[in-house]
Amino acid sequence: MLGWFKSTSQKEKLERRYRKLMGEAHRLSQVNRSQGDAKYAEAEAVMDQIKALESQS
Repeated sequence: MLGWFKSTSQKEKLERRYRKLMGEAHRLSQVNRSQGDAKYAEAEAVMDQIKALESQS
């Protein structure tokens, strides 16, 4: 219940988005490989943002 008021950091938001994109990429790769690859590339771009954020800290 106390977690409702906790603000999420930028890194946590990006990690959540990365996990979501990787799940979508996996699901799409089973149906349409090119769309799955596009989602995977988008997820990798988010991972690059996470790494850049970590290197600043």
